[in-house]
Amino acid sequence: MPDPTPVALTVVGAINVDLTARVERAPGPGETVAGGVLQRGPGGKGANQAVAAARLGAAVRLVGAVGDDLDGRGVRAQLASIGVDASTVQTADAATGTALIVVDATGENSIVVCAGANAAIDADALGIEVGSAVLAQLEVSDAVIAAAADTAGFFALNAAPARPLPAGVLERADLVIVNETEYAQLPEVHDAPLLCVTLGAAGARLYRHGELVASAPGVSTTVRNTVGAGDAFCAALVVGLLRGDAEEVALARACAVGAAAVADDASQPDLHPLDAYGVSA
Repeated sequence: MPDPTPVALTVVGAINVDLTARVERAPGPGETVAGGVLQRGPGGKGANQAVAAARLGAAVRLVGAVGDDLDGRGVRAQLASIGVDASTVQTADAATGTALIVVDATGENSIVVCAGANAAIDADALGIEVGSAVLAQLEVSDAVIAAAADTAGFFALNAAPARPLPAGVLERADLVIVNETEYAQLPEVHDAPLLCVTLGAAGARLYRHGELVASAPGVSTTVRNTVGAGDAFCAALVVGLLRGDAEEVALARACAVGAAAVADDASQPDLHPLDAYGVSA
């Protein structure tokens, strides 16, 4: 049975404000599409994963950076309202990061990220406690990822967006999470100690040094927005493994959480505690 004490997780990653235009179909090159509905809300892979983990029941600290601006102050207030410890969120001499997102009627999206403060995180001042469980992504600098990996006791890397990994990081990773596209782009992760490959609606698979150890089917749902689904999945899988769920149970719960996320319009979906996503052990 999982330990009833909430797991402690430090999330290292990008913090953005998402400007999302919902349209019937995305425009092609040089094309203008009318009838869009604009939404503004919190985002960024780091913040998305931190908020998801907190809503799933973990005690979460977020490491990142925002600007000394209205958006940055809004993000801090929003994190505090959810219970995410933002004491290690730095204030950078740059605007808070922004993502410009187009979501079509099927829930598919295209995104342009303006990194802003996310590119100015001081890797020498992350404030991560030695031996912490850490979840990171690749929307921040190599120096930040490497410093987080060096400090962590348990290090999970969501290798997204796909790019060459910083030297030494893969060797320190206990868990790597990728989607099918990232898996194809990053052959170096294929022999990771524990590798999760997400398959969209088809579910997910878990490999240990290249050998399949668990799989879970997708959960049928109505797709509204796929932007935060992968982040919710990552948070659920890491929290489940950290609290002691069996690998196949943690994977199945993560798929259920991911399905709940795509049915929500927001990049930071309103999730329930992890046990609400019931899976038979």
